[in-house]
Amino acid sequence: MAILWIVSLLLNAGLFTTSIVNALAGLAAIGVATTASGPIPAALGGIAPIAAIRCKIRSPERLAMGSGDEPLHQSASRTVRATVVQAASAAFDRERSLDRVAELTAQAAADGAELVVFPEAFVGGYPKQADFGARVGVRSAEGREWFRRYHDGAVDVPGPAVDRLAEIARARSVHLVVGVVERERGTLYCTVLFVGPDGRLLGKHRKLMPTAMERLIWGFGDGSTIPVLETPIGRLGAVICWENYMPQLRLAMYGQGIELYCAPTVDDRETWLSTMRHIALEGRCFVLSASQFARRSDYPADYPVDSTDGDEVLIAGGSCIVDPLGQVLAGPARDGEALLTADLDLGQIARGTLDLDVVGHYARPDVFRLVVDRSSRAAVSFGPDDDASSKPPRPAALIARQADGDPRP
Repeated sequence: MAILWIVSLLLNAGLFTTSIVNALAGLAAIGVATTASGPIPAALGGIAPIAAIRCKIRSPERLAMGSGDEPLHQSASRTVRATVVQAASAAFDRERSLDRVAELTAQAAADGAELVVFPEAFVGGYPKQADFGARVGVRSAEGREWFRRYHDGAVDVPGPAVDRLAEIARARSVHLVVGVVERERGTLYCTVLFVGPDGRLLGKHRKLMPTAMERLIWGFGDGSTIPVLETPIGRLGAVICWENYMPQLRLAMYGQGIELYCAPTVDDRETWLSTMRHIALEGRCFVLSASQFARRSDYPADYPVDSTDGDEVLIAGGSCIVDPLGQVLAGPARDGEALLTADLDLGQIARGTLDLDVVGHYARPDVFRLVVDRSSRAAVSFGPDDDASSKPPRPAALIARQADGDPRP
C-alpha cells in the first residue's frame, strides 16, 4: 500500500497539491493504483480512498502554499433551512393562536427548520370582511363591542404572549418571525415580532401603512421599527402585506443589507407571487411570504360576516419562497394549510449582485437619494426631569413662577 502511505504522509504534512490529486485520480481511474505487490483491489481502497482524500484536501488549511497550483476554493456560503407557515390562526383568541404557533413550530423544527415565518396578524387574528360597524359619520354599538373583543385578544409587547413565543423559540432552537396584533393602550398595531433561538425578543416591526379599512382598527408604525437584524442565519427583516408596494420602504430594507426578507401577508391574489419575485430580484435577497389560509369556521360563530358555510374560504393562501434570482423555491400554496420548506444557499445573494445592487453599483446617489427618519414619533413627550409614570407635565407658566420663588400653584 505504498502509494496510500505516501498520500497519507503528504496529506498530514499539508503538502498535497491539486496536480498530485489529479494525477492520482487519473491512475485510479485506469486501474493502476499499485503497491509493490500489484494493483490494489477497489475493496481494499484502490479507488474509494481517492474520493475521500479529495474531500479532505478541499479544506483551505490543507492546500499547498507557493506551489504554483491554483487552490481549490471552497464556497463560504451558508445554507439555511427555512419554513413558511400557511395556516389559520384562532381569530380573536390569543391563547389558542399561541397554541397553534407552538404546534406548527414543532412540526417545522422536526424537519430541520432554523427559521419559521408566520403570516400577518397570526396572533390576534386578521378580521377579514369585518367593518366594526363603521360608516362615514356613523359607528354602531355592535361594532364597538367587536373592537373591544379584538382589543382584548391583542398582544402586549413585552408581556405574557411574548414570553410564550420566547418559550416556543427556545424549546425548538429556531428563529421565529410572527405576525401579531400589538396593543399599546387604546391603539392596536399590525406588528411582526422577531424572536431568537435563545428566546430573546430581537426586535419588532410595526406596519407603517395599514391598507384601506385597516386604518380604522390599526395605528401607523414609524421609522423606529423598520429594523434589519444581524443574526447567525443572516440579516433578517420584515415588510407586511401591502407595505411591499412602498418603494421607499423596500429601498430602506435593501439599504440595511437585508438577506432574509420576510413578507407576512393576507393577500391571496394570484398577482402576489409576481410581487414577491420582483422584490427578490430587485433586492437580491430571499423572500419568504407567509399567508393565512382561513375558513369561516376559523372565526367565532357569531362573527359578523354574511357567510354561514363553515368551509367557505375567507383567506386563500398563496405562500411562497423565492431566491435572489427570482426562482420560486416553494409554493405558491393554494390548496389549504401547508408548511413550505426550502434550503436557502446564502451564496446566491453574492452571485446575484454581480449585475445588480440597487443600493451600490446600480444606484445613482448623485441623482436620487432616500433619507429615512429612524426616530420614534410619540404623540406626547416628557422632559428628562419629569417622571412621566407618576405625574403630568407642569405648565410652562407654573415652572417660571416657581423659578422666581413664587409658591402659588
